[in-house]
Amino acid sequence: MRLKPQQTRYVASKIGIDLANASFITLPKGKDAVVEAAKRIIDENLAQEHALDEKVKKILDENYDEIEFQHADERQLFFMIKKKMAAEHGVIMNYDDRYNDLAHLILDELYENYLAEYTINENQVKNIIFKSFKAFADAYDKIDDIVYSKIKNMTKEVIPGTQDYELLYEKYYEEELAKRGML
Repeated sequence: MRLKPQQTRYVASKIGIDLANASFITLPKGKDAVVEAAKRIIDENLAQEHALDEKVKKILDENYDEIEFQHADERQLFFMIKKKMAAEHGVIMNYDDRYNDLAHLILDELYENYLAEYTINENQVKNIIFKSFKAFADAYDKIDDIVYSKIKNMTKEVIPGTQDYELLYEKYYEEELAKRGML
């Protein structure tokens, strides 16, 4: 599951909640400071990927005529170019590896800024952060289906892509996250 910019707050909240609930971790500056630090790191990571996406789009645009002439699949080309350029731009394509890397970055940030104290091995703390990413990713599709169904079954038709749709989607999405203890 690829994170969208508006979802980073939710993942960061899940990380903060999970760390706050761990009996062997204390958060001297509170859960909100942890959430903000995690969100900033996740946002920076997404910005790196966005910059890579823009470079790949530019390459595709520059070669548009050749792509059309060859009847190449642009989507497949995009992915192939992105995969080839990912390492040099600091983007990890495998999501489990990416979540693991982000968990390390977040743990380092929490430790260096005295946002988390723990009495156990740091790998156990990193694993909590990693599992927060996985839990969010696993719940995303289920929540998305539920929210889509709620909007689709409303008496008043709401058109996807409109501002009303986006506001309703966000509202129902947050409700579903709250039901699962992810907010």
